[in-house]
Amino acid sequence: MKKRRLTNLDPLLTASYHYELPNELIATHPVHPRDHARLLVYNRSDKSITHARFDALESFLPENCGIIFNDTKVIKARLYGKKESGGAIELLINRPHDAHTINVYIRGRVKEQTLLLFDQDLSARIIALHDDGSRDVHFYLRDTLIRFEELLPVLDRVGHIPLPPYLGREDNSEDEREYQSIFAHHEGAVAAPTASLHFTDALFDAVCSRHPHAFVTLHVGSGTFKPVEAEIITDHPMHSEYFNISSDALALIQSDIPLLSIGTTSTRTVEYYARTHETHGEANLFLHPNNPPQRINHLLTNFHLPQSTLLMLVASFVGLDETHRIYQEAIKEHYRFFSYGDAMLIR
Repeated sequence: MKKRRLTNLDPLLTASYHYELPNELIATHPVHPRDHARLLVYNRSDKSITHARFDALESFLPENCGIIFNDTKVIKARLYGKKESGGAIELLINRPHDAHTINVYIRGRVKEQTLLLFDQDLSARIIALHDDGSRDVHFYLRDTLIRFEELLPVLDRVGHIPLPPYLGREDNSEDEREYQSIFAHHEGAVAAPTASLHFTDALFDAVCSRHPHAFVTLHVGSGTFKPVEAEIITDHPMHSEYFNISSDALALIQSDIPLLSIGTTSTRTVEYYARTHETHGEANLFLHPNNPPQRINHLLTNFHLPQSTLLMLVASFVGLDETHRIYQEAIKEHYRFFSYGDAMLIR
């Protein structure tokens, strides 16, 4: 079989998704109020770009579209502690495997059976080391093994908001409010579905009063920040995340009306269902130009890291060339990028 020839703009080549971003365009803090972030509107019918503010979102939405939101809630997944031997460590919860076994990332050298100590009588014992750099642990409170749901209130007291590493700062009390959507409900994410962060109560109510809407849950894992390191994007081992589709969302997905997804996480959830017909479990769908969306028609999202699976998802809607044109326009117009940055609507 003849081998596919790759060029610099080949949508299967990871290097094709690189772009240069000035550091000053990385948003390190949120905008106040939330809906005063900027909004870039891309119209696929004529490839036009319009610049607006997020609180004008309703005026750009297709009249007859339904809307899918992700109601996951970010947990305080970052813990600072020490090994029993005294060395400092930093632990980031990734996701639970089951009620007791939690997959984590640890900064600091550890071995199996190492005991890690945290505040308020919380501890963790390492039970497995994985080739991808993650570790499995059991958590204990006052030496008693606890379940994941029992861990959550303890994290709320001793943990830290797991801000993305590119923000380059520690979390603070503002992040407890702002790195969470107003409709966050089901605890389990270690990263926010960032397109949702722009909604105020008033804007959310206004949009939902005019459009059928429903919620899915996808607990965003730390794998969302994992860069694509393979030369060819389809060789990238896509991470999996827990998802659940509510009965209202299922009815909306199974209807024949166009759908707008609020964020890449909602998109992956709906598109995973479109391919598997599963309503809960683990989703590991990788959307890119050679695997475009089948059910979602419109996308609201933020601006994403170079060579990330999220940028490739955007390209699955508009193509690689248009993705680069949109991003260069956003850079030229000094949009703010990444988690606390501005938004774009693909109509």
